[in-house]
Amino acid sequence: MKKILPLSNTWASSLLTLIALGFIVVEGKLILCPLVFSMLFSLLLLPVGQYFELRFKMHRSAASMMAILMMLTVVALVMYLLGSQIADLLDDWPQIKAQLARSFYKLLNWIKDNFNVTAKRQMNIVDSATNNISAGGSTTTAIGITVLTASSILLFWVFAIIDTFFLLIYRRLLFQFLIYVFKKENAIAVFEVVERIKYIITKYITGLMLEMMVVSTASCTVFLIGGVKYALLLGLITGIFNIIPYVGIASALLLSTIITISTAAPTSTVVLVISTIVVIHLIDSNILLPMIVGSQVRINALITILGVILGEMLWGIPGMFLSIPVIAVLKIIFDRVDSLQPWGLLLGDETMPEDKVETRVFVAEEDKPEIEMPES
Repeated sequence: MKKILPLSNTWASSLLTLIALGFIVVEGKLILCPLVFSMLFSLLLLPVGQYFELRFKMHRSAASMMAILMMLTVVALVMYLLGSQIADLLDDWPQIKAQLARSFYKLLNWIKDNFNVTAKRQMNIVDSATNNISAGGSTTTAIGITVLTASSILLFWVFAIIDTFFLLIYRRLLFQFLIYVFKKENAIAVFEVVERIKYIITKYITGLMLEMMVVSTASCTVFLIGGVKYALLLGLITGIFNIIPYVGIASALLLSTIITISTAAPTSTVVLVISTIVVIHLIDSNILLPMIVGSQVRINALITILGVILGEMLWGIPGMFLSIPVIAVLKIIFDRVDSLQPWGLLLGDETMPEDKVETRVFVAEEDKPEIEMPES
């Protein structure tokens, strides 16, 4: 007599699988994180490399190197703009520090007048928080940690660029591996999934880059016209941070407001910065994002914010950037596998039509198998 696996065993095996995957993701961060970034970069640079191969008859390795050099050139220009603005900010640091101190004491007095909390008690809270932050060690220790962090970031991007280069070179080999690793009858389905992922992720990343350029240009233009100091820096921060859903624009708003206040700007300028970022974000999320990125990556808001939080918990800031593309890939796979389609429905923002729901329930009732009790 055939025995049916109890539901508790199924959930237990699924839970163990999730725990194992989570352990691999956390412990393999140093390898997996740059590898996932390199996959995204390779998909973004694939059309560029193919153009050099077909138009100029270049070898694949040379075409891949040219595509990577073009990307590095663009990144270097952006970093140069950011670096020059940050250098100007550091030159004015004494004045900025004094202005922040004045604004801080104004805030203390406002809290004292409105919430009856004495300035001494407020300073005790601030000192306690400062001591907890600085409890890690001396200045020498802090410098050592900074150097190690900078070197790890540099190594991270070096590995990501190297991985991108080799992914572009061996893309056909990897594609054939994905086809052959499954059964022959599933080859067509695997091919369709891979092509769909390539199309969706390429469109999504390209749209995000274009969206970042539009938001940065609009922000910089408004800030320059309004006479905001460090207008280019604030505009670039707004455009780059806007890539991260929900959390990014809030961080950009907070950071831009603090920098503007630290420059002793009048209240009207601070209001201009805040209103500009809010208005641009509303226009971007309701007009630019659907028009530029399109509806290809249809992930609901709940899964989006949970993915961003989980990505930050697992991989930090890089995980926040990677969360949406990874969820989009998972949704494509879930939608193509019958047993995983409910999970794909959960990730998306579209609902199943009522007639299809009724059909599935009716079929489930008609085809319900008889439950066989295990032998005692």
